[in-house]
Amino acid sequence: MSKKALITGITGQDGSYLAEFLLSRGYKVHGVIRRSSSFNTERIDHLYEDPHAEHVRLRLHYGDLTSFEQTAYLIQNVSPDEIYHLGAQSHVRVSFDMPEYTGQVTGLGTTRILEALRISRKRIKFYNAASSEMFGMSPGPQNEEVPFCPRSPYAAAKLYGYWMTVNYRQGYDIFACNGIMFNHESPRRGETFVSRKITRAVAAIKAGKQEKLYLGNLQARRDWGYAPEYVEAMWRMMQKDRPGEYVIGTGHDHTVEEFVRAAFKYVGLKYETHVEIDPRYFRPTEVEHLVADARKAREALDWTPKISFQELVKIMVDADMRAAGLNPPGDGDRILHEKFPERWWNKD
Repeated sequence: MSKKALITGITGQDGSYLAEFLLSRGYKVHGVIRRSSSFNTERIDHLYEDPHAEHVRLRLHYGDLTSFEQTAYLIQNVSPDEIYHLGAQSHVRVSFDMPEYTGQVTGLGTTRILEALRISRKRIKFYNAASSEMFGMSPGPQNEEVPFCPRSPYAAAKLYGYWMTVNYRQGYDIFACNGIMFNHESPRRGETFVSRKITRAVAAIKAGKQEKLYLGNLQARRDWGYAPEYVEAMWRMMQKDRPGEYVIGTGHDHTVEEFVRAAFKYVGLKYETHVEIDPRYFRPTEVEHLVADARKAREALDWTPKISFQELVKIMVDADMRAAGLNPPGDGDRILHEKFPERWWNKD
């Protein structure tokens, strides 16, 4: 029989790729979406199936991570084999403006799912999307043994969810694991995140629709990878006999300025002409350097990323240029074709 998975945050970047990946492996997928007066499902619209049809493999449910009653009812009703908890208020800079809401959704939302699993008494595997932001000011490379030092409400909320996951595993014998994901991007990344903000601006400037790109800290260093590869790592964690914690990243770090330079250079532009600093985009407390030591994932999960930093930038710029009605240079498309000749994701 097909396995059944429940994904919170299915309409986000990771949720949409994970849904495609699981469907490609024969799963039946249930996704949790927030009730809204407008549709917010564009990342998964290509997966939509008429719920009245026979043998539907993707079903969507309205849900709210701030409601324990609704969360518990959904888990009881769906009765999945695996839960992938990706839903969150996930924007770090916004978390400074909305700290209480971030804690309610990103921190306590995890606890509500774990408590619902405890009282259900069902053997359901649970994956929690943790974050490299939890390391904060701890020096890199960061692995599973490096102490956490969160520097934002988002990171603090993620750390709370991380430790609750560990505690419920140890206290109630729940299969509960944490994926400590370093930055992972794609053409589906939200438009307010710095990577996508850069590549969209490059396309808009090339199209003559925009002149300037305003950014904050250009010297922050991050470990950037390609999102479709990271959701496969999530699945691999859930197929292990024993749950645990895994750092997922490339092991290579680059500054935001390097990302900007690579994106503009790829289309023949000089970033110095178009980029300006806006102090509003600086965080009250900055995280300067995150880079993964993912040796445990390589050895235990047999997981190694294929896409390099430069290749990631080209993939994203190509996609945003097409979205702007331009012909992209095409290197990103060629890279995807060569490294993933039989892609399981089919929208990008």
